[in-house]
Amino acid sequence: MALGTVVDSNVLLDVFTDDPLWGDWSAEHLATAFDAGPVVINPPIFAELSVGFDRIEGLDEALPDRIEREDLPWEAAFLAGRCFLAYRRSGGTRSSPLPDFYIAAHAATSGRALLTRDRPRYLHLLPTLEVISPD
Repeated sequence: MALGTVVDSNVLLDVFTDDPLWGDWSAEHLATAFDAGPVVINPPIFAELSVGFDRIEGLDEALPDRIEREDLPWEAAFLAGRCFLAYRRSGGTRSSPLPDFYIAAHAATSGRALLTRDRPRYLHLLPTLEVISPD
């Protein structure tokens, strides 16, 4: 059983914008995550969310009070690098690790579930990761 949930920026943005396609799904699953235990974001998630706000205070105000902020563990950074290496070896063209790798690795190394609309790449490298996604 997961020790809480790392919630991806796409889920929070769906809720913030009341996205007509995903807003209900994201709000329902976010509420379920809150009922199940701690809900966490990290600096890459905060950075992705920041593009929709002119001021940090606006983002701080938009985030539910119950969301915890946590630094990215060193173990997650290492695992993100390993996922990125697999991505590059399989033909990926980006030259630096994607935020999705950091986010998924954070959830995996902390024993948390990942609530996202985007199923992480290279899940075989994250065998303990519980993913909550539409697919």
